[in-house]
Amino acid sequence: MSDLFSLGRRGLFLFDAETAHGLSIAALRTGLVSACKAPADPRLAQTVAGIRFSNPLGMAAGYDKNAEVPDALLSLGFGFAEVGTLTPKPQAGNPKPRIFRLERDNAVINRLGFNNEGHAAALARLSARRSRPGIVGVNIGANKDATDRVADYVAGIRQFYSVATYFTANISSPNTPGLRDLQAKESLDALLSAVLAARSEEGLRAGKRLPVFLKIAPDLTEEGMDDIAEVAAAHDLDGLIVSNTTLSRDGLTDTTLAGEAGGLSGVPLFDRSTAVLARMRKRVGPDLPIIGVGGVSSAETALEKIRAGADLVQLYSCMVYQGPALPGRILRGLSALLDREKVANIRELRDSRLGHWLSVKV
Repeated sequence: MSDLFSLGRRGLFLFDAETAHGLSIAALRTGLVSACKAPADPRLAQTVAGIRFSNPLGMAAGYDKNAEVPDALLSLGFGFAEVGTLTPKPQAGNPKPRIFRLERDNAVINRLGFNNEGHAAALARLSARRSRPGIVGVNIGANKDATDRVADYVAGIRQFYSVATYFTANISSPNTPGLRDLQAKESLDALLSAVLAARSEEGLRAGKRLPVFLKIAPDLTEEGMDDIAEVAAAHDLDGLIVSNTTLSRDGLTDTTLAGEAGGLSGVPLFDRSTAVLARMRKRVGPDLPIIGVGGVSSAETALEKIRAGADLVQLYSCMVYQGPALPGRILRGLSALLDREKVANIRELRDSRLGHWLSVKV
């Protein structure tokens, strides 16, 4: 499997990054990709935000932007898959080229800009798979030219309520001008008020309450983190996703591409995103769920996110370098680590290195 992927990766890397991404989606859609799933381990299962997850590993938003392959992703072993970011109207995103591989750093820089086919196309696909099992989250955002960005998020809640397992409000992409301004205290309060009111209305109609997560940036100041924690506590928010890509270029060795504009993801994001995760855990307390994302490349880094305060973890960029066998490899590794730690459930290890990550500078 390793040799086969190595050969396949060399072939994919002959293409530019965005073309290779499209080819990987096509391979999943047509069933050409398979991977060795890990055996189910009940020690990895837990209930978070009212949802029962068979394991804590998810595919982050940004890969399956148009909800084309959520079930194929789940078949690789992921405990959940998040599609999007989806905006009400289709939009092309930023000019190409807009994805760059930093191979020496196992990292990616992207400035895609919420390119997607819009709500209607994704809704049709998600409606077609409605009867299938599996946890599929819907990541919602605003069109670049929206005159009322809050209304775009509300539209996402209303549009996808019948087909989503949970929602993520993405206010932290660095590639839509002004989007991160929604993380400011007053703007965030207005956004959450509107989004959660729409959730309540749709929930009454549907007879079910869907969780809403908020995805934040890793580049927040201490004051910014204080504000988000305060606003989150004032609303019926179900959790945080920490974090999106970073504008920082600290620690990169690939200086040729480091100057490209956009958000950095992959291995170099791990320390920063994990330190911010720990700071948010300390601020919000033990009860609010947090999904940790950024630089997860192995069982050890996945578990470290949990030790820093995460309930669940997500990955994306590291699959570019390690391929579709990565989820199964991580889950088998987590089972081995639980054997070593002699714990009955992975949740017992949450926060066990919170103090360490609180001391890491960002």
